[in-house]
Amino acid sequence: MPFQTTPPASTLARIDAPPNSSELSSSPRAAAAIDTQRLRQAAGRAVAALKLLGNEDRLLLLCQLSQSECCVGDLESLLGIRQPTLSQQLAVLRADGVVQTRRDGKQIFYRIADPAILEVLGVLYRLYCPEDEPT
Repeated sequence: MPFQTTPPASTLARIDAPPNSSELSSSPRAAAAIDTQRLRQAAGRAVAALKLLGNEDRLLLLCQLSQSECCVGDLESLLGIRQPTLSQQLAVLRADGVVQTRRDGKQIFYRIADPAILEVLGVLYRLYCPEDEPT
């Protein structure tokens, strides 16, 4: 089942394209082109996102939520994650602003709130969940 969003082609081109010789240059001009402060901040955000995805239960939750919003009971039955673990991992994702909730009567529905996480999940899906896996 494919994810709902894919990264822009320009992003994939930057990731997939090998660097050309001018990008590998060690000239002072090439080094000055990188704003190291912005790069450090971006690296910090990337590390935080990867830490969230580094837990198998959270990754499974986010993969399921990338398809549609779900309530806790549905997530428990779909993923086979016990309710205490599920609640704990959802709390982590909520605290980091990765998921948002919607209440409908007594049920609380969860959905992914961070579009960057959807893009990362899409890349992970393409790399690790090919549709035509050998049997």
